Amino acid sequence: MAILKIARMGHPILGMKSVPVEDPGAPEIRYFVDDMIDTLDDAGGVGLAAPQVHLPIRLVIFKVPDASAAAERYRAAGLEVGTEEIPLTVLMNPVIVAIGNETHAAYEGCLSIPDMSGEVHRPVHIRYSGIGLDGETIAREATGFHARVVQHECDHLDGILYPQRISDMRTFGYNDELRKSFVPKEEAEEDTP
Repeated sequence: MAILKIARMGHPILGMKSVPVEDPGAPEIRYFVDDMIDTLDDAGGVGLAAPQVHLPIRLVIFKVPDASAAAERYRAAGLEVGTEEIPLTVLMNPVIVAIGNETHAAYEGCLSIPDMSGEVHRPVHIRYSGIGLDGETIAREATGFHARVVQHECDHLDGILYPQRISDMRTFGYNDELRKSFVPKEEAEEDTP
């Protein structure tokens, strides 16, 4: 296994539309996924798309931590994390469909844009499908953080980075600066005369 280099914002591969995985059962796909998993674990993220590690194919991996200490790191950065744990999932050639019109704004970060985050509006409830590493079809519904992670990673497959989805650029910045100005709503209400 190997730790792969993660492309950062500005690299041309992050703006490309990825091509479908033609043979999900190919041994080279399995080896590549193993390297992606090692890279994700090393980086401490929750998701990684193939283009982020310089291969423009429609493949993402993700996991959703539960309400454990691992999830606390994301909360500390101002990122919303749900309580439903989703184990590591490999998804090739994914398709996403929004269920309903409800959207939610939350802060997102990205391994390709280190130390920064911004507020992004995304559908709250989605249905997604694709092919797993075993060649079987995966079809799930997702809400909350789970839905956000899947949408964020699949955006990479279409050459979209989360800052392109930020409607108010005042919410985009370095995590340490955003934390300084972040005041929980309850505290802000207490300070209001």
